[in-house]
Amino acid sequence: MQANGTIILAGSLAQRPGVGGHTWVFLQYLLGFRRLGWDVVFLDELQPQMCVDARGAACTFEASENLRYLRRVMEGFGLGDAFSLIYNRGEQWVGLSRQQVLERVRRSAVLINVMGFLSHPDVLAAAPRRAFLDIDPGFGQMWRELGWADLFAGHDDFITIGLNVGRPECKVPTLGMKWITTPQPVVLEQWPARAAVPDGAFTSILSWRGPFGPIEYQGKAYGLRVHAFRQFVELPRLVSRKFELALDIHPSETRDLALLDSNHWVRVNPSDVAGDPWKYREYIAASAAEFMVAKHLYVETGGGWISDRSICYLASGRPVLAQDTGIRDLYPVGEGLRTFSNLDEARAGAEAICADYPRHARAARALAENFFDSDKVLGRLLAKLGIESLDRKAST
Repeated sequence: MQANGTIILAGSLAQRPGVGGHTWVFLQYLLGFRRLGWDVVFLDELQPQMCVDARGAACTFEASENLRYLRRVMEGFGLGDAFSLIYNRGEQWVGLSRQQVLERVRRSAVLINVMGFLSHPDVLAAAPRRAFLDIDPGFGQMWRELGWADLFAGHDDFITIGLNVGRPECKVPTLGMKWITTPQPVVLEQWPARAAVPDGAFTSILSWRGPFGPIEYQGKAYGLRVHAFRQFVELPRLVSRKFELALDIHPSETRDLALLDSNHWVRVNPSDVAGDPWKYREYIAASAAEFMVAKHLYVETGGGWISDRSICYLASGRPVLAQDTGIRDLYPVGEGLRTFSNLDEARAGAEAICADYPRHARAARALAENFFDSDKVLGRLLAKLGIESLDRKAST
């Protein structure tokens, strides 16, 4: 297919102001496609009931933190003229106007709809090609099988970051669809390798439960991160290293909070250290390594999911100790990236990283360059979609 010069990315950035890691999910694609020479447009939707002020209280759209945060991010990364926020189903358009959006969508090579968040019918109808991008492999597929929700209707292509989806050993339902698999990208120029901090902490940036509930599917319960994390809560007491959590957890979770504290987990406010994309990047750079516990569903389905956070740690030259989700056969996991399935393996992995930290730090950056570089990842994704390269990569 001959490429038009524009790629549309749709997602839910304004809905989650102050969540730096979530923001980077979209920035990696927008900045990555732009590096390859594409014009990009980011589309977001916001409903009145989503509008909050800086304290989290309900407010008007014009006074909302949602709008302020989106504008700050778009302008801060040179995308101030490349976005539109569709408010209240099209009552108001901030950034590009309705007419400008529809014109750009009509001449786009593809509209990539992250988790099917964009629902505006006129915009979707204007797109010559609509690709669903699945960043939570297993949830949407099981919801559809159970008749709870269909996120996939109206799309032409189906992309997932679960690299094992479609393989016999993977338990994520395919729904009879042809899935295009891709790792998530990282824009390496935005994530330079940093000087090693061998005496720093193993850190994690995570939500205890997140927006989705557990799922009962074909007689098996698939849980959340909390259900996986409890298996490893003793780790700081077993390894002579500081373990720190930038943890989004509700104060009512008193039993789990006490469990974390009694096992020497240091907790910091995620808003303080990861409340925007710049803070998030600096917090990762100040870490020695990442300790990554996956959602229970990702582990049990074996979908081959790897966290976008982990990829940012790797790019920064920070080793990653990651719970295995079926990635052991996808990447070299001995240096820079260590996987574990039980507490003993987690302890051994942490001790191995500490024993030869400089080697693991170098290997981490090499993994990012070899497997997650946005130039390579997004170039391959477009090739799988049959979209030709523009052959005009932007200067860096």
